[in-house]
Amino acid sequence: MLKKITILLYIVIIVVLGATTIIEHLQGSDYAPGHLYGAWWFSLLWALLTAFGMAYIVRRRMRRWPLILLHASFVIILAGALLTHLTSRQGVVHLRLGEPTDEYYESPTATGMKVSHLPFKLTLSSFNIDYHEGTRAAADYESVFEVVDGKEVSSGRVSMNNIYTHRGYRFYQSSYDNDQRGSILAMNADPWGIPVTYLGYALLFFSLIYMLIDPKGTFRKLLRSPLLQRTVLLLIVFHCSLFTCRAAASTLPTLHTLPSEQAEAFGRLHMSYNDRICPVETYALDFTKKLYGKRHYGRYSATQVLLGFIFWGDEWSKEPILKIKGGALKSQLELPSHCSVDFFFNETMGGYIIGPYLKEYYNGQQDAFHKQAALIDDKISLVMDLRRGSPLKLFPAGSASWVAPTDALPSTTAAADSVFISDIFNQLYADALSGNNAHFGELVNAIDQYQRLHGTTSLPSPTRDNAEHLYNKIPFATILFMFNLTMGFLMLFYCIWLMTRKADANPSLRKLTWLWTGLLLLSFLALTLCIALRWIVKGTIPMANGYETMLLTAWFIMAITLLSLRTLKSMGPLMLTFGFLLSGFFLLVSHINQMDPQITHMMPVLNSPLLSLHVSIIMMSYALVSLTFICGLVALLLIALAKLLPIYSLSSAREQAEALAVLSRIFLYPALTTMGLGIFIGAIWANISWGNYWSWDPKETWALITFMVYAVVVHTQSLPVFRRPVVYHVYMVLAFLTILMTYFGVNYVLGGMHSYA
Repeated sequence: MLKKITILLYIVIIVVLGATTIIEHLQGSDYAPGHLYGAWWFSLLWALLTAFGMAYIVRRRMRRWPLILLHASFVIILAGALLTHLTSRQGVVHLRLGEPTDEYYESPTATGMKVSHLPFKLTLSSFNIDYHEGTRAAADYESVFEVVDGKEVSSGRVSMNNIYTHRGYRFYQSSYDNDQRGSILAMNADPWGIPVTYLGYALLFFSLIYMLIDPKGTFRKLLRSPLLQRTVLLLIVFHCSLFTCRAAASTLPTLHTLPSEQAEAFGRLHMSYNDRICPVETYALDFTKKLYGKRHYGRYSATQVLLGFIFWGDEWSKEPILKIKGGALKSQLELPSHCSVDFFFNETMGGYIIGPYLKEYYNGQQDAFHKQAALIDDKISLVMDLRRGSPLKLFPAGSASWVAPTDALPSTTAAADSVFISDIFNQLYADALSGNNAHFGELVNAIDQYQRLHGTTSLPSPTRDNAEHLYNKIPFATILFMFNLTMGFLMLFYCIWLMTRKADANPSLRKLTWLWTGLLLLSFLALTLCIALRWIVKGTIPMANGYETMLLTAWFIMAITLLSLRTLKSMGPLMLTFGFLLSGFFLLVSHINQMDPQITHMMPVLNSPLLSLHVSIIMMSYALVSLTFICGLVALLLIALAKLLPIYSLSSAREQAEALAVLSRIFLYPALTTMGLGIFIGAIWANISWGNYWSWDPKETWALITFMVYAVVVHTQSLPVFRRPVVYHVYMVLAFLTILMTYFGVNYVLGGMHSYA
């Protein structure tokens, strides 16, 4: 009875956690703290689960101290959370220059905001915003204030990821007033909850890591399993036509643009784009991909497309370069797959033909039909802005801004510089139309010299510049997703051939396996180069958005595969197949249009080493969990095909499913370890960055749900049903849905602080 109640409470909490994220999405984030996560019944559920869980452990007479410590860590973490809930004080302090205050506004609850008082006063001395060189992108925010505590006077300084503590009160930079004469600090005082919670984290980290190295533990026993000595075979996975290639449009008419040599030189100039200084070719690539969906237009490079619209705008506006996706608007207006800009301007149809739909869209009709009209308008606006010259911020004008030829210049601009900026494009235009390419190149060199003279420290270093040129030149994600998926399916057929030959010990076959290993290593090194180049260009580890985390997950999958080949030698062909297919899948996801590959500066609050550690470990856990999903999928397909087709015997399929279950569990234990470490390292980072180690953000909540769901299947003593391979594999396949929800569902549906789609 005790076990049934504990299991029921566990399931109820998982369901409640999932439901609260949906309710929060529908009702708004302000609704959740007081009505859901702060409600008495929510705390009661956790208290009941803790009480019944502890009673069940005592009744089971658990004697192994590593397991006792592991479960005790969760009890201590929950106790710390309860102390935080009952005793901590949180709020915001609004400071204005020269105005002392001891007031703070408590965090919103079901009853609204409440004004409370600090036992000391704060007076803002200065507030500063540090910008990235040459841009208006904030690199850091800093508040300097005076603290008056009785007769004691001291100074305090707060910036992003740098807190100030006084008498147990911790202050964090949160926001600022628009006039930059006021600062908003988050305040947190939690003298009891944090030490207890951190003790729980420490025990959890130790227990999770010891779980992998314990000689008597399940993980070490799995590594010694005789099932791993058998050859595990992979069956048919449905091959999708992912690689249907169409030849580049060779029938495009000859369009006016600059020759490749002059276009490349122009592309090497610098401009202010996405709040950073980057080569023009970076903007050209984004411009072309947004219009046409590819990095080039037929035989024309992205920079040639850009120059075509700049100097021969009327001609290029007649070219069907706008890619129109399928949808309600395309069907209703009977639009072709590619339209020109001019197509949407028709006097006989009232001018701008999607204008009425845009008006309806901005008046609230945001269904699929009107959203597609807005997307098309975005593409047309890109062209219109370019033809006006506003995006071409090629000229440095002060330490924090670059300007376009059409912008108003600062009053401090020298007369000669003003003439140069306003006149240079007229000369470029004349040379382009007359075909004077040599002089055009000289003018490009003149702009380059102007940038070097006036850009000073805002220009990227030669190393960063060369890294970005190489990164722009090679479409890493596109090449690698096609290569890895192709190799994965070829490896699949190789595994099937091995099964029919039953000759995996043949030396020549082992050499072939080494060949596949070398190909995976080559792909791994190429992806490593891609991530390294992005790191150099960005200046921080690339893991701040969906595109970058997909690359990182693929990297971890290949790294784990290569490292496991030495330990799981008999599983080599299977591991290589998993490594190629899974990494190819994640690279494919990074390649789709929903993922934004643009390189931007990291938000100041994210610029923390703990973020890098948190995301890296979480991505490693996702990579490992993905391998358990593939093991389950393959095992179930194996059994299903054995029942339907006379290719394999059912007994053989079940043996292979059992071996796959062992392999899956070998991935599961380090997956749980890294998932637990990643989640709670993220909690520590959040506490250091903004004073709240757990805020029940949808991403945090679903990460906890995922951890709880995957933790179920390691309890085979209490839940012996999971010792059966088929049941285990079905559960692991279904459990992967929580990963999809955590990563994609939160990003694209639920939103929240962690939404980085």
